[in-house]
Amino acid sequence: MARKGGKLGARRQREAERAQRVQVPVAHYDAAGTGRRMSSWRPASSGPNAANSGISTIRNRQRDAERNDWQAASGVRVWATNLIGTGIQARQTAGSDELRARAKKYWDEWAPFSDADGVLNFNGQQLLGTRCLTGVGEVFVRFRPRRPEDGLAVPLQVQLLESDMVPLLDADVWPGLPAGSRIRQGIELNRINQRTAYWMYRSHPGERAGMARANELVRVPARFVRHVFEPTRPGQLRGVSEFAPIIAKLRSVGNFDDAVLHRQELSNLFTMFHIRPAPEGDPAMNPMTGLAVPGYTANGTPLATMEPGISQELYPGEDVKFSDPPDAGANYAEFMRQQHLGLSGGGGLPYELMTGDIKEVSDRTLRVVINEFRRRCEQRQWLTIIPMMCQPIRDFWAESAALAGIFTAAEVPLVKKVTWQPQGWAYIHPTQDAQGKKIEVEAGFRSRESVITERGDDPDEVDAQIARDSFAQRTPPPRRKKAA
Repeated sequence: MARKGGKLGARRQREAERAQRVQVPVAHYDAAGTGRRMSSWRPASSGPNAANSGISTIRNRQRDAERNDWQAASGVRVWATNLIGTGIQARQTAGSDELRARAKKYWDEWAPFSDADGVLNFNGQQLLGTRCLTGVGEVFVRFRPRRPEDGLAVPLQVQLLESDMVPLLDADVWPGLPAGSRIRQGIELNRINQRTAYWMYRSHPGERAGMARANELVRVPARFVRHVFEPTRPGQLRGVSEFAPIIAKLRSVGNFDDAVLHRQELSNLFTMFHIRPAPEGDPAMNPMTGLAVPGYTANGTPLATMEPGISQELYPGEDVKFSDPPDAGANYAEFMRQQHLGLSGGGGLPYELMTGDIKEVSDRTLRVVINEFRRRCEQRQWLTIIPMMCQPIRDFWAESAALAGIFTAAEVPLVKKVTWQPQGWAYIHPTQDAQGKKIEVEAGFRSRESVITERGDDPDEVDAQIARDSFAQRTPPPRRKKAA
């Protein structure tokens, strides 16, 4: 019985081992595999700010690419042009007619002098801030209250600051840091992670003229600063360049293009080669002069020159071989186009707008591409630029105007309620587009005011212009008096 029991136990053990060797299929993700294909890809599970130590390098490389690479420069320019155009306008919609007229008057008088640096107007600051946003990924807006004697319509100016002005500083203890607060990425946070201040350089750390005090940081309360950036993860503190995924590829493609161009330049410098045998014995004599033929001048330049219609006699054994420089390659154009497609897609831009190449695009396809890009532009306008830059400036302007006695405390909330109007999109097909909007208005699908606002115009001003035009058409021109 013992032997029988022993045999039974061994059999059961073998069956158990065999069952363990049988692989039971389970659900899995290929992206989570650890085989040979994925074994080398083991990214860390890091927080939203763990990789911010490389922001400075990305920022510097992006600026260098924008200075020296046409693709990077074109990407920033196309983004800024489509997001801002000639400016996003503020239209006062709340309050009485008198309040709206007063707010418009003071805003129009203040906007040309809004720049604390005295260079741009308000629309120009929108463009410059957007170039920083789409280029390096962020920009800081600082409010600068002014004195009444400065002569401004509203005692306020706006200063745009590059991301370099706020260092990537992390500190729990710092001179002037309030108790219970901490500094993360140059931003002061309180116990509940609210932004309470920004620690800034007094002058740009990259300017030689400001190096004397560049290391001195000052605490600027968050009330006077707006940080404009597009977070991609919850809890992200600083903005990252939109070109970060393509900067390395951008440089490689640029180097390849330069190498091909340089090769073509060098190979086309040589027109022909004059081949002659090695001299033996006495030098050859010129039959016309009886002098030896040196072949080259004292500085090494060949005596023979190329002129139209020239007939050159050659000595026995001499030959002329013309240069046959290589071309750029049969697949060069298609290869570069494929690379530009990837770069434009990584930068969030249509290939046709970044490169200007529309030779293989139909009108219908181009309309689809542009409409999709416009949707992305409107997303950035209404979710980033207007709420994070334009509206905060308007709010601080209204409060500053109230302190100057222009508005009452009860009027300030009404003055802040404005409708922002980005510049309208040009019609791709004017006749079809205008007819389509007319049909929508007549069918009651949308209002006439929304059509005018979509074009970036003020409906009240449009109505006033139409009224003036109608009056001018009804009024006959004044008669001239005949000369006596």
